[in-house]
Amino acid sequence: MLVTRDRGKGRSAGERTLTGLSLLVAAFCILPFVAVAIAALLAQGDTLVQLWNSVLPRYAATTLHLAALVALGTFALGTATAWLTVATEFPGRRVLEVALVLPLAFPAYVMAYAYTHLLDHPGIVQSTLRAVTGWGPRDYWFPEIRSLGGAVAMLVLVLYPYVYLLARAAFLSQSATTVFAARALGCSPAAAFWRVSLPMARPAIAAGVLLATMETIADYGTVSFFGVQTLATGIYTSWFNLADRGAAAQLALGLLAFALVLAMLERLNRGRAAYHAGRRIEPVAPQRLTGWTGWAAAAVCAVPVLLGALLPALALSVMALDSEQSLFSRRYQGFVANSLTLASVAALVTVGAATILGSLHRARPGRLASATLYAGRLGYAVPGGVIAVGLMVPFAAFDNALDLFMEQRFGLRTGLLVTGSIWLLVGAYMVRFLAAAIGAYEGGIANVSPNMDAAARVLGQSAFGTVRRVHLPMLRPSLMTAGLIVFVDVMKELPATLIMRPFNYDTLAVQAHRLAADERLEGAAVPSLVIVAVGLLPVVLLMRNLRRRA
Repeated sequence: MLVTRDRGKGRSAGERTLTGLSLLVAAFCILPFVAVAIAALLAQGDTLVQLWNSVLPRYAATTLHLAALVALGTFALGTATAWLTVATEFPGRRVLEVALVLPLAFPAYVMAYAYTHLLDHPGIVQSTLRAVTGWGPRDYWFPEIRSLGGAVAMLVLVLYPYVYLLARAAFLSQSATTVFAARALGCSPAAAFWRVSLPMARPAIAAGVLLATMETIADYGTVSFFGVQTLATGIYTSWFNLADRGAAAQLALGLLAFALVLAMLERLNRGRAAYHAGRRIEPVAPQRLTGWTGWAAAAVCAVPVLLGALLPALALSVMALDSEQSLFSRRYQGFVANSLTLASVAALVTVGAATILGSLHRARPGRLASATLYAGRLGYAVPGGVIAVGLMVPFAAFDNALDLFMEQRFGLRTGLLVTGSIWLLVGAYMVRFLAAAIGAYEGGIANVSPNMDAAARVLGQSAFGTVRRVHLPMLRPSLMTAGLIVFVDVMKELPATLIMRPFNYDTLAVQAHRLAADERLEGAAVPSLVIVAVGLLPVVLLMRNLRRRA
């Protein structure tokens, strides 16, 4: 089989096709950001003035406050639990070091529904307190769950595993010789941790904190349910309640700038991560804790598991039993079918796009391939609401222009062909989660020797043939993992789905949000439990990997 090449550029027909597809994917990924910037700049100036004089400073200040508190909380909880499970031995350590990943299965807004049912004024905790003490509603003070502090608590409980996983991996990779050297120089175990172990793990911890912070500014379900006004809630309010797309675009641009700053910080942090443990890598031997210190360490690691997984799961189960919602009804079967369809199609499209971008970088490494990969990674730092606005604005303009043209020329009304379609929503999911699929692809392709590519080309395989017959069979586990991650993320995604879903096309996440907004928390528990059950799939894979390492 002969390979047809472009003599001018030395590229085969398959490579040219890969280049074209990669440029198409990259252009679609960049489109939301360009559209948001243009729409914000073209919006009326008095809109921005009104926003600045009314809500914008409050939105921005609340977003910054929320992000700072969640960053501090995830740093403290994730680092402490990671160090305890690596450097010490205490009762239940082998179970807890795996169970600490469980809160990743819970979306923050689902956690908010469970704790509101438990801790709100009519909830079981305060009702029991009044029944036991005989107090009235005004006779005692109780922390308000629907507040900024409540939102911080929910987000910390579900996001600390990002810091825990990265910090734990960093601590495990450190050599005991560095700790021995610190101890020989007179440092106590605590001083050795603060002066040696923690600084060496700083890049990994900072990466985890930045990931948690980016998830925080992207959150809509939790803050909207608790009545916390952030830039994310402002976008949705401007788009739907005020019908002001200019204001929504301007708020989206502010949130986009915030997200991109965090993304650049995360990238700079990775670029400067140049810590070395030396040639001799000797694992740190866990220090056995006895007596009250061992039980205290166990309590520190058990509390996040209890509050972040076991208690909300129990609360949601009890709530579901008291609800009038049935998963077996025709209506709920439609919600499940819609969710599974969107998640499955989005996973296939996203993994396919990641394979196209990665294959071009593999076949023709260079600035163009690197640029397309970078464009594909942009979405991971951008909230779903920003991507939704960035896609709705240009495609709505396209649909309106096409409809006007067809009516004037042929007397036909085309309506909205793209806006409000499933495919545009799937495109938003692809932009949002493509970075995760690219990461999984790169992790798998790193284990495929370049010699295999050369052998395939010598045997007459084109670029597409090499991908289809060599890469895809060897990358099947990595691509399946990428698809699973995207599938679960789509099931949990709320803001983009709320803004872009087709009319009367609701998912489990939308149904849970609608019922919770109507204060029907028992009903919201039913779709929430399904979302959590699906979210357990990648968490189980993570737990299996942690168990093997243990």
